[in-house]
Amino acid sequence: MRWEELEKQPCSIARSLAVFGDRWTLLVLRECFMGVKKFADFQQNLGISKTIIADRLRHLTDHGILEKTAYQDNPVRYKYRLTQKGLDIYPIFLSITQWGDTYYAGKRGIPLVYHHKSCGHDFEPISICSECGEPVDARDVIARPGPGASRYARSANDRRGSEKKVG
Repeated sequence: MRWEELEKQPCSIARSLAVFGDRWTLLVLRECFMGVKKFADFQQNLGISKTIIADRLRHLTDHGILEKTAYQDNPVRYKYRLTQKGLDIYPIFLSITQWGDTYYAGKRGIPLVYHHKSCGHDFEPISICSECGEPVDARDVIARPGPGASRYARSANDRRGSEKKVG
């Protein structure tokens, strides 16, 4: 499978990766979640070429993850803000951060602590079942074909048995 074909796959992970799955896009999004809005600030914080930043900002804007508004007229300069669609990526970032903190934090400890403004406590992200509220991990989940699954996925699932554990 080619990278350009991901968005056409009958798989939500593949289609999502087509939007934000390369390393520079994830780092641009990280900066957005940290409050960066201006092109020059992206460049200063990331230290990557203007071409790469412009390409990733355009890509994220085209997909409705960011919205672009002018803040200066002469020359025209833009700021970038996360849309609701972009903000909805945040739990993925918390999960990636938690994984990185667990397996790759340096000797000095984790680089960022997340603080919940409402309750006033620092926290670690967890995945919970939307129905019962219990924490879940890969061993607790069974994946089944949904209404958008391909015929191939449905028949493969039938060949394996009706329920396949994820982990």
